[in-house]
Amino acid sequence: MKKIIIVLSLCFLMFSCGSSFQSFYNNHKADLGVTAFQVPNFMKAVLSNISPEVKHAIGNISDFKYIKFENINTFKRQSLITEMNAVTNNGFTDVFRKNDATNTRIISVGEVGVVVTDVIIFASSETETTAYYLQGNFDPEKIKSFANEETFDTFSNDLLQMYQNNLNPSFNPEN
Repeated sequence: MKKIIIVLSLCFLMFSCGSSFQSFYNNHKADLGVTAFQVPNFMKAVLSNISPEVKHAIGNISDFKYIKFENINTFKRQSLITEMNAVTNNGFTDVFRKNDATNTRIISVGEVGVVVTDVIIFASSETETTAYYLQGNFDPEKIKSFANEETFDTFSNDLLQMYQNNLNPSFNPEN
């Protein structure tokens, strides 16, 4: 009986949450243990100050969303992976996907012709899940570099640090 309830819950999550990154983001940004931000238009200039390495890797960005789930249990992790699979199955192509018992990593892109216009970078471990959504014009070969865990971690740290350091103190709740 418990397995049926879990399966029904996962099915409900998949269909009730929609299949876009924006829906995923909106449905989870207020969850306990979540850190999330979406860069508003007036802050897009902050993104132009990204480290040269990261800027070279990703190109220009017109939309950026970030969400991080900490201290998650096995059920929550699996439901997030299932939801992200629904998102990436809706008009995206996987550039890289690795699924194992302790780590799931997905890099999925949306393309217009030969130009990558949307990128979802998703990483889930036993204790933490992180997802990025980027919109702009990107070099497909550079996006593939995020399959390397070190590149992904450097990108994450640089981008978060740059964003947090450039927040106006009136917008930064820790100041």
